[in-house]
Amino acid sequence: MEQAKATIEGVTPDQLAAELASGDVVVVDVRDSQEREDNGYIPGSIHVARVALEFVADPTSPFHNARLDPKHRVVLHCALGLGSALATARLREMGYEAAANLEGGYEAWVAAGQRVEYSATARDRLLG
Repeated sequence: MEQAKATIEGVTPDQLAAELASGDVVVVDVRDSQEREDNGYIPGSIHVARVALEFVADPTSPFHNARLDPKHRVVLHCALGLGSALATARLREMGYEAAANLEGGYEAWVAAGQRVEYSATARDRLLG
């Protein structure tokens, strides 16, 4: 983990919020689907399960997500920023030179008071 963190860029929640405001970043949530559903997500983020990341990020893959481009800024996050640090290191190996990791992950985002969204199902459940 420490080796991976030494090779990647980390961004704070405030830095990511500023990048989102500029509109020039894709945020990738690598948490599992249920965790995203239960806890909410960063507005505008896309969900890519960690196990599928390489397939979705590879422009030559039939599973490629067109929002992911090795030439553009991508910031990954998980719950605590640990698994996404490894995922960020992997994307850098794949040519995503501007890939970064959200330090502290989604929990740091929430703790910093940044905006979150919930699916309609989760909102209904939370509102009871």
